[in-house]
Amino acid sequence: MQAYSGSLTLWDYAVFLVYIGLSVGLGLRAGGRQKDLKTYLLAGHQMHWAMIGISVLAALFSGISFLGAPAETFGHNLVYLWVVAAFFIATPVATLIFLPFFFRCNFYTAYEYLEHRFNLKIRRLSSASFLFRGTLWLSLALYAPSLVVSEMIGIPLWVSIVLTSLAALVYTTVGGMRAVIYTDVMQFGVLLFGIVVVLIAALGKIPGGLEGAWRIAEAGGRTTLADWSFSLEERMTLWGALLGGSVINLAGLITDQVSVQRYLTASSLDECKRALWLKLFLSLPLVGIFYFTGLILYAFYQSNPGMLESLSNVDRLLPHFVSRQLSAPVPGLLVAAILAATMSTISAGINSLTTATMMDFLYARERQRADPAVEASRVRAARWWTVAYGAVITLLALVVGRLGSLVEASNKIAGCFGGPLLGIFFLGVFSRRANAPGSLIGVTFGFLCVVGTGFFTPVSFMWYAVIGLLATYGAGETASLFFEPPNETQKGFTLKRPHEQVARSSPGNEGEPSLLLQNENKHHED
Repeated sequence: MQAYSGSLTLWDYAVFLVYIGLSVGLGLRAGGRQKDLKTYLLAGHQMHWAMIGISVLAALFSGISFLGAPAETFGHNLVYLWVVAAFFIATPVATLIFLPFFFRCNFYTAYEYLEHRFNLKIRRLSSASFLFRGTLWLSLALYAPSLVVSEMIGIPLWVSIVLTSLAALVYTTVGGMRAVIYTDVMQFGVLLFGIVVVLIAALGKIPGGLEGAWRIAEAGGRTTLADWSFSLEERMTLWGALLGGSVINLAGLITDQVSVQRYLTASSLDECKRALWLKLFLSLPLVGIFYFTGLILYAFYQSNPGMLESLSNVDRLLPHFVSRQLSAPVPGLLVAAILAATMSTISAGINSLTTATMMDFLYARERQRADPAVEASRVRAARWWTVAYGAVITLLALVVGRLGSLVEASNKIAGCFGGPLLGIFFLGVFSRRANAPGSLIGVTFGFLCVVGTGFFTPVSFMWYAVIGLLATYGAGETASLFFEPPNETQKGFTLKRPHEQVARSSPGNEGEPSLLLQNENKHHED
């Protein structure tokens, strides 16, 4: 077959249109009838741990990863791969320390913990921070596939954004979280298959295959795996990728409702832990494939420099290669893979924004009602909020591309908001002295430090989250000394020492802390 000429064939259209149809159909069928908020927002705590693990991974590996990861290696090197090592730091901390707090009181959102530990104001402030950050990040995730569509089809940017958003909104609005997770699993398979096909096809077009590609990339400095510099101003170093990546990943696992809401669909804490360990080990080969693809594409274009002249944006690298070098239906498969990554992220994100809005603001003082009519009205309200957030994200996607490259933009957003928010959770879990006023001062100081660093210093974006975390924790711990210490109930939501754990489980030890232990597997009862 001849190489793809620049416009989609009927085979290409068939591939991605069938895929969209399958995604929407599976989502609608999986969702079923949603009679109450627990079923609509948390899938009734009935999801299998393997599906949860794949779903979390699919949500994190959005179109940003699909396009941005190869572009990062193509334009720079492999140093960013140290973020993989950061997974081994973030996952155990999240699994062993923080998840038990989310399960003990049957929470809907991560921010409910902060009300128990501090007060309602801190809970709502943190939730509002997620809503703002999540909306901005999702608009970037929606913007990413528009680069593919504009490169390969030539339709206007706004058309591709609206079509992608609508496809995800249909099954998310009707099917809720169950539909999101089921479609995530299918989309993960399409995502992985798509990038592997591109990688193999690119290798076949390079003289000498893998060995030849490595030599070319090595000559261009793209195989560099470690930059040992301690400079905070250097764009990407081993320490920035490792430490900054650890904090960014911790923020994603602990403070991001998109991830936390998936954990809470599990039937127990043990099931949730299995899901996170599965996600960790699935991440390793997937991240490697993404970044290695950029290295192979660099070698290809170094061998064929004239073919790169029409590349207007490095984030368009992957669709640029596929649209000009591969035969149908591979271009259609690429579009389907990008849409898979994007729809997975958008559907999960919008569902989480709806959950945070309803449970942290509208129904913060209420719980599930026995009255079927009341629950049905709440489910209808949740659907309307889903549609509203979908519209906002679609509009923001038209302008969010101005933040820089996809990798940089996503890390800047995560650093500015994730670091300070993670600092509040660290104060809550690790500090026995931290209180609500001190934590409020701490997070304000932390956010201002990150913003000041970003606008007025040459410090690399990889350090934003670290700066936000340290500034928030340090200022919050210090400021708390000037206010009354937390009461005993609030201290019950901190990490306990071994002798305190024994005391809490002793007969006759009354109060909220002992109830927490009793409720650790409360999902089973509900």
